[in-house]
Amino acid sequence: MPQLKRRHFLQFAASAIATLGLSQFNIIQQGYRYGKVLAQNTSRKLALLVGINQYIDGNRLGLLNGCVNDVKLQRALLIYRFGFNPRDILTLTDGQATRDGILQAFDEHLVKQAKANDVVVFHFSGHGARVLDPKPIYPDDLNSTIIPVDDSPLYQEGIVNDIMGRTLFLLMSAVNTENMTVVLDSCYSGGGTRGNFRVRAGAGGSSLKPSEAELKTQEQWLSRLKLSREEFEKMRGIGVAKGVVIAAAQRDQEALDAVFDDFYAGAFTYLLTQYLWQETGTVESAIANITREMKQLSVQVPLADIQPQSGYGKKPLYFLNRETPPAEAAIAKVQGNQVDLWLGGLDRDSLQAFEEGATFTVISSNGSSAGEVELRSRTGLIGTGTLLETRAAGSLQPGSLLQESGRAIPADLKLRIGIDPSLANEANAAKQGLAKIGRVEGVLFQSGSIPYQGEIQYILSRLTGQDRQTFQGKSELPGQGSIGLLSPSRDEIIPGSFDTPDEEVETAISRLEAKLKSLLAARIVKMTLNANSSRLNLEASMAVEGQNQTLIGTAFTARGTENYRPSIPNPSQGLPVGTAFQFRIKNNESRPVYLSILLVDPSGEIIVLFPNRWGAAKDATRLEGNQELLIPNPEVDDFEFITQAKGIGEVLIVASQNPLRKALLTLQKLAEEQLQGRDRGPVVPTVEVMGDLLDDLSDSRGEGASIVVVQRRIRAAEIAALSITFEVL
Repeated sequence: MPQLKRRHFLQFAASAIATLGLSQFNIIQQGYRYGKVLAQNTSRKLALLVGINQYIDGNRLGLLNGCVNDVKLQRALLIYRFGFNPRDILTLTDGQATRDGILQAFDEHLVKQAKANDVVVFHFSGHGARVLDPKPIYPDDLNSTIIPVDDSPLYQEGIVNDIMGRTLFLLMSAVNTENMTVVLDSCYSGGGTRGNFRVRAGAGGSSLKPSEAELKTQEQWLSRLKLSREEFEKMRGIGVAKGVVIAAAQRDQEALDAVFDDFYAGAFTYLLTQYLWQETGTVESAIANITREMKQLSVQVPLADIQPQSGYGKKPLYFLNRETPPAEAAIAKVQGNQVDLWLGGLDRDSLQAFEEGATFTVISSNGSSAGEVELRSRTGLIGTGTLLETRAAGSLQPGSLLQESGRAIPADLKLRIGIDPSLANEANAAKQGLAKIGRVEGVLFQSGSIPYQGEIQYILSRLTGQDRQTFQGKSELPGQGSIGLLSPSRDEIIPGSFDTPDEEVETAISRLEAKLKSLLAARIVKMTLNANSSRLNLEASMAVEGQNQTLIGTAFTARGTENYRPSIPNPSQGLPVGTAFQFRIKNNESRPVYLSILLVDPSGEIIVLFPNRWGAAKDATRLEGNQELLIPNPEVDDFEFITQAKGIGEVLIVASQNPLRKALLTLQKLAEEQLQGRDRGPVVPTVEVMGDLLDDLSDSRGEGASIVVVQRRIRAAEIAALSITFEVL
């Protein structure tokens, strides 16, 4: 232990990330509470799901990629997780989703069938816009719309075929139940492409007016509802007609069509449905959690518009308190020992860890294990698998839920970098330069509706004059012409990645090599995050040093043991600059676990918090069974963790029942090298260190006698990788 007291500073650049929302503790606590309430089995559940990719009018509406997949995501969620009868779910996609088709389906399937206490869901994924409102309630005189597949032939004359928010209000008013949820994954401004995402927006504005057919539809519904126009306008000014309307973005924001690994979906719809595979949370907790996750993809901020004075924000989403075990997948079809799977509950960060070799446990209705399935292949969210064993007769049926038991992380996982058109004639040189960095791949921009083939993690770009206007107001705005990294949606600057203007692309890539390797290391270790699926019984908290009740964040393994919830207070979210903090890790297992604590900073880079060069004894990472560990412990440790600048940080706490021998030795070597000479700051792990860590955590699998590792299998029963996100104020 060094004699000189050392302070471990967290360097956070300024960040545009907004409110974090609720912590994992809030979300799971509320989801658990509502999940224990039985659903009203006597109520019927009706859904109308609309998704449009193939729009007809190319002048106003570009093609989209993920809207039909949104319908598939919602349909599978409602059937497998919420118990909807497939016959009660009506889907309209592409050419079916005309203006008349949507309005007729809403009337026939929802209005005429729903009875009091029934549950009703309407979902729309497609283009949205804003047009002139005859009786506006907003200062801009515009009303948000959803756009059917058949736009008006009078568009050039300023007439559109959109279905207005006014009309949707009347349709909702006509449904004979309060238990109604409307989900709109469309947007109300912008258009075209942003980064690697399509924007779900058609042209709009005060120059566009609703069609005569639209105005006539409103008059017809006013008559059917026996509402005067004055009553209607008054009701509309107060709030939504009934239930809850959940929107992917604010009324002046863009909603994005995103790529996830090898499939497209609405950024919002995917996060919403994936969350609901794990939790039966309230509307408020769901929106808070999705908002936090969305910040890693886009600046869009989801919202929930709730019927005034209804208290529906604290009701479970979709008004269903279904006591169904959380899951990552469901069996769609069984043929002998071969099964087709729907994998809608997989987290977006770990999708690539669910290829051939990943395994799932079949869950019985009471939550116990009823068998094991191994994944053979996956395309998007559709998989095929093989039954390895079964423990209960008849347990393997269509609709059976599956929980992760082991993931298979590819040994050759890459960091994919989109090459922006601003690099022009330098694009090929950029691709070649990136290829020289191990496991970093450059992806060239292509014209059309899909700018980059497949998912990318960052975009390499020169900062243009338009960019400077977009990012105006951000701290440390790079100079025009400088080269650096942007987020995949091209709406965030990656801190510390830009340098001087007019830098040669080869020089920029050489300068960025260390950063790219750190970003890759962070991507590798985040593949292990499994707080929802781990079977280890572990909990962690982050607090102001010496003030255990001043919590910054908490995390725990939701499936560690049945009916277990840690008795800890709700955490605060903010941490002032210059504050010392510490971690408390509790091992509720009878066996020891071995720990590592890593930090991902706002730029996406990763550093090691523990073990570090001041606390890297051979047994420092071992936490005995039924014991807890304080890191740092002021009574024995000669180091501190201190925040130094504002921003968002994510702490990764990795625990394993296997000793971290290889990773610990490598980290100790790095620490010793840094101690020789001046203090050079925290240890930044390399890709090789992350490989060592995965080796420690896994049972590596090769091909025959080959020494080449094909994948590293991480077992939920042996590994817990938790995340705590916090903000430095």
